[in-house]
Amino acid sequence: MITFLEPSTAALRAADTQDPWIPAQIPGSVHTDLLAAGHIPDPFVADNELDVQWVAERDWEYRVEFEVEAALLDSERVFLVCDGLDTLAEVSFGDRFLEQTANQFRQYRWEVTGDLVQGSNTVRLRFPSTVAYMLARQAEEPLIGPSQSIPGGPHVRKAPCQFGWDWGPQLPPIGVWRPMRLEGYTTARLADVHIRQDHGADGVTLSVQVAAERWQAADLRVLLRVTSPTGERWERSIQLEGEEVEGEMALAIPEPQLWWPNGYGDQPLYEVEVLLYEGGMLRDAERSRIGLRTLVLRRQADDFGTSFTFVINGVPIFAKGANWIPADSFPTRLTESHLAELLGSAAAVNMNMLRVWGGGLYEDDRFYDLCDAYGLLVWQDFIFSCSIYPGDEAFFDNVRVEAVQSIRRLRHHPSLALWCGNNEMEWGWVNWGWSERMDPIHKAHYDELFHQLLPDLCAAHDPDRPYWPSSPSSGVPFDDPESLRAGDTHNWEVWHGGHPFEHYRNHSSRFVSEFGFQSLPPLETIGTYADEADWNMTSYIMEHHQRNAAGNGKIITYMTAHFRLPKDFASLVYLTQLLQAEAVRTGVEYWRRHPATAGALYWQLNDCWPVASWASLDYYGRWKALHYAARRFYAPVLLTAEARTHAPDSPATTHATGYLFQPQPGPFVDLFAVNDTVEPWQGTVRWSLETIDGEVLASGTEPVDLDGLGSAQVSALNFETQIDPSNERSVVFVYECLEGDARLSLDVLSFVPSKHLALSDPCLASGVRETTDGFEIEITAEKLARFVWLALETADGASARSSHHSVVFSDNFFDLPAGRSARVILPAIEGWDVGRLEAALRVRSLVDSY
Repeated sequence: MITFLEPSTAALRAADTQDPWIPAQIPGSVHTDLLAAGHIPDPFVADNELDVQWVAERDWEYRVEFEVEAALLDSERVFLVCDGLDTLAEVSFGDRFLEQTANQFRQYRWEVTGDLVQGSNTVRLRFPSTVAYMLARQAEEPLIGPSQSIPGGPHVRKAPCQFGWDWGPQLPPIGVWRPMRLEGYTTARLADVHIRQDHGADGVTLSVQVAAERWQAADLRVLLRVTSPTGERWERSIQLEGEEVEGEMALAIPEPQLWWPNGYGDQPLYEVEVLLYEGGMLRDAERSRIGLRTLVLRRQADDFGTSFTFVINGVPIFAKGANWIPADSFPTRLTESHLAELLGSAAAVNMNMLRVWGGGLYEDDRFYDLCDAYGLLVWQDFIFSCSIYPGDEAFFDNVRVEAVQSIRRLRHHPSLALWCGNNEMEWGWVNWGWSERMDPIHKAHYDELFHQLLPDLCAAHDPDRPYWPSSPSSGVPFDDPESLRAGDTHNWEVWHGGHPFEHYRNHSSRFVSEFGFQSLPPLETIGTYADEADWNMTSYIMEHHQRNAAGNGKIITYMTAHFRLPKDFASLVYLTQLLQAEAVRTGVEYWRRHPATAGALYWQLNDCWPVASWASLDYYGRWKALHYAARRFYAPVLLTAEARTHAPDSPATTHATGYLFQPQPGPFVDLFAVNDTVEPWQGTVRWSLETIDGEVLASGTEPVDLDGLGSAQVSALNFETQIDPSNERSVVFVYECLEGDARLSLDVLSFVPSKHLALSDPCLASGVRETTDGFEIEITAEKLARFVWLALETADGASARSSHHSVVFSDNFFDLPAGRSARVILPAIEGWDVGRLEAALRVRSLVDSY
């Protein structure tokens, strides 16, 4: 029999004191329990973060009680299992000291059979301050780390961003952050189960390798049971006789249902059960859900260098997505519903890949289960980022256990696409001056860790997935990690380098795994941390919630290149989000149509607290303008336009390489179409050159016939005779993508920056009707309306939803040319009817911002 027992009660207090115990949550953290008990203010409000720094500087102790009954005492072996202790913990069971832990990412397991008593059993955990420890170690051995972080972070195995980043606070949690339990077994338990797949012409064969830990010689039977998504069931079994501890089974899956990334097919999941029996008694069981698929990282020589393309079930895909960071500075607060909302929002805008960034966490099983279900491939960094780490034997031993456990825990997920050694550390050695600043022994340790230990562990424990040494990297150690001809790149020339958005077009990377632009979060979110008196870009509180030192200044500088100065703070928030959306759109549209590039993952999907950042979803899951834009620029079929100052056969007059040089769009327009679906696509492109008031100066239609996974230039248009300095501020190019009579997209290209357009009141009108699933809103414009913004507000001006929920329209922040209409769908809101929606609906456009 198997017996699992969760804690009955838990409490914590400052260590080495007689302070009263306060209730503790398992899993949980000291900060969140202190907050629940009313002992600290909310660290996310105003600058309360500074007032709670003492929490991480103190030592803390937990008292955890288990009420043990006879059933557990009857087990032959009982183990105390902690899935996550954050981070330095001295663990005792009853009067017996077990171990001092030193790794947030490891599971710890101790046998406590002889220590159990019936009734109450106490586990004590003393957490010495991680901050005090790493500051002391940093004084002994200074190591390079992020400038925004508490110094010394590389000395401990803990999420680097919890010590601060250029979007996150310095709030390192402490405590029992993942489940803790007693496990009881008799005779044997399953120590490891490895499921592999062999795809052939006749179907898929599963190979299941089993390792048992046993305490007595006995004949054991291992039963493999596989259940298909539609209920078919297959079984196989093997015997482990006497003292045998390893075995392997093979099982053929006829007519397999393949798992596909989002947008390429369905995500059927098979349930795999491995059951360990002694006679008729079940001794242990492991259950997982798998997807049947093949995955290859294709790296082949071509006209552009060496490809970097993920191939799923034989189909090369364009990776569309974003980078994922921990969704809360206090990860134990993240509910399954909120996690599902965040990942569902990624899938809803046609993403098919997320990069779990190396400054964060190996996420818990819920994350990968949801990615499996949504078809979101996961690029998984090992947790090393922007730092130089120790190289002693104890550190390597610690990392070895961490890596093996993480690989074994995650390898059955079909969403898991790649293991990557670290974030930006090879770049640091080659381009950031680390080689000049540090002893060469550190570079040798880097080489051993990322070019030997981790790839060897991946090959041994997960040989069916690719390993990549660093991001960015060319794949050749310490050789041009930002190469445009091989590997992946991080493009920070826009934003950090101050280059204009168009500079992305000088950067035809093979795979862009980071790039991005900041914005403010929605005003409703700003209101959770800043009083209205602080609603100013340079106020103390607004700058406290901006962790990129030059961030707010960069936003304003870029804003003046594109937009008129806003008339109020709400308009400022709106314009920052438009900037962010336009920046990322410019890059993605170029890379999707360029034959060299096979992926674009913008920085970043989400936030860990309410802050100005690069995220498209704010801390509460609210969609910024960028997230709505992502639904358009990641659409399966994409039509893009680019204005040039020169004809196709003439040299360019300039390149967008200077600091915030704003290249003037010219009278030559190129149209490109991209088809990410596996099937051929036929449709029509309809375009017009027209005035802001809707007068058509030229127009045309073009039939489009694209191969599956194909792209093509649709047309090259010359408007030299229609556009000149006298009318360029009042003329725009309108382009539509049609499939039959259905309009897939409608976009506008201007020939001057938006700040110079001669816009006037577009006379926007809206009509609402109720549908079976919610509401349909029709928006019409008499004149060009740029970046139409829909919002719901109550009578007092507040958001129509609470601070922890968001209203999501089918489209938002879109262009609407003169005489056109747009249909927007809004899901049902409990208690709302047409009248209430009409009263709350606000429709604005760019002219309303100044």
